[in-house]
Amino acid sequence: MKESKLIEMYNKIESIGQALNRIIHELNNLKDLSIGTMELVKCFPQYSKALKKLKKDLTEKKENKSNEKKSK
Repeated sequence: MKESKLIEMYNKIESIGQALNRIIHELNNLKDLSIGTMELVKCFPQYSKALKKLKKDLTEKKENKSNEKKSK
């Protein structure tokens, strides 16, 4: 294989590695943001009431799906 082709491949691999590092960094930023947002939401006065409603709704959805599967 020609040296120029190897250099070209090396440069492409380097740029892919840099792009992956940027993606990892952004994912870490998003994780930190989501954790912070969740902690903020927990401070809202209606948080526990909304959480109970969400759990109830999810339970009902699961039951409906399982009932639909059984009836088919």
